[in-house]
Amino acid sequence: MPPQAETARSSSEELNPFEIAKQQFDRAAEYLELEESMRNVLRHAKRQLIVSIPVKMDSGRVEVFEGYRVQHNIARGPAKGGIRYHPQVTLDEVKALASWMTWKCATVGIPYGGGKGGVVCDPKSMSRDELERLTRRYAFEIAPIIGPGRDIPAPDVYTDEQTMAWIMDTISMVKGHTELAVVTGKPLSLGGSAGRAEATARGGLYVLREACRVKGIDLKGARVVVHGFGNAGANFARLVAGDGARVIAACDSSCGVYAENGINVEAALRHKAETGSLQGLDNTQEIGCEEILELDCDILVPSALENSITLANVERVKTRIIIELANGPTTPGSDRILADAGVFLVPDILANAGGVTVSYYEWVQDQYSFFWSENQVNDTLEQTMRTAFRSVHETANLHQTDMRTGAYILAVDRVAKATSVRGIFP
Repeated sequence: MPPQAETARSSSEELNPFEIAKQQFDRAAEYLELEESMRNVLRHAKRQLIVSIPVKMDSGRVEVFEGYRVQHNIARGPAKGGIRYHPQVTLDEVKALASWMTWKCATVGIPYGGGKGGVVCDPKSMSRDELERLTRRYAFEIAPIIGPGRDIPAPDVYTDEQTMAWIMDTISMVKGHTELAVVTGKPLSLGGSAGRAEATARGGLYVLREACRVKGIDLKGARVVVHGFGNAGANFARLVAGDGARVIAACDSSCGVYAENGINVEAALRHKAETGSLQGLDNTQEIGCEEILELDCDILVPSALENSITLANVERVKTRIIIELANGPTTPGSDRILADAGVFLVPDILANAGGVTVSYYEWVQDQYSFFWSENQVNDTLEQTMRTAFRSVHETANLHQTDMRTGAYILAVDRVAKATSVRGIFP
């Protein structure tokens, strides 16, 4: 039976991302009335690898970094998920991200399971040569468990197409032949896909259009706030402005900027590229990154890291629609409060699934050495995202619940059915 609604709200809550991921799974499992044995299988990660990564730094000293690769579930296909470089990466975070990838791939119906990787480091303080040596050694250490039919990494926080090129080359050297499909998010010159760089943002835009249709909101002139101005957030700001929306605020890791009449997004992109920050952007007012989340707007787009909207600030969030471009930006306690307030939240496992969807297209293109035009990629992505949105919305309505729970019910059911049909070996 559906779980009882929470009756008490606390000023403190569990912020461990893996515990949050398990809560989200458990809620869907209750709706589906899954047997305990099936819950035990789906709740646990299939494989967790921890590696030590010795790297010779430019100074000549050797520093040892810790890296992870987690494969959560492969019932529906090989594991798929990004690699992030960040000083606050933890194994529990990577486990949570891997499980979210399982549900994300199932939500949009692509034949992958969930994986994720990370290295505890500060990429901003490292030179390009140091990052290359780190990447190549990390790739070598996880080489036994990755491959086109086993686990396909991709870019994530502070990694990019160059990172993927280094990994592809390293694995190719180990295998003795070029292995294009071992990673996605590669440069076009190495088997990358047209449209991949902006796929997460474009997928988010497609589901936003559907959400606006459901809520009766005209996207043209709508006030949009973008919390996080990395690849996904910056591209989303550009694309939504192209639809006529007014981006009134944005922030990166250093500061936020605000302009009631709208930020010139193209100028913001140039300023960020030239200075590395949004700070000092012409015709804007500087604002704190946390204040960004509390601005009165029509559409809020969390596109930074986990746990951005928590019980500590959710009561001050003033928006009609939330599009989660980040992974895990909203805690379970905040979900309930937002739902009670009538906020239409499009969850991460749907809203940011455009990236993994086009990664799937890239993987298919690499396997067949037959590449698509950007228009073909974008048209196919739009069809996939619109279909997924409607399936999630129908599921949520059927169970009289919110969109996140609807997405999890849909995804968990798909993975549970695949697991049941496959059985347990031996």
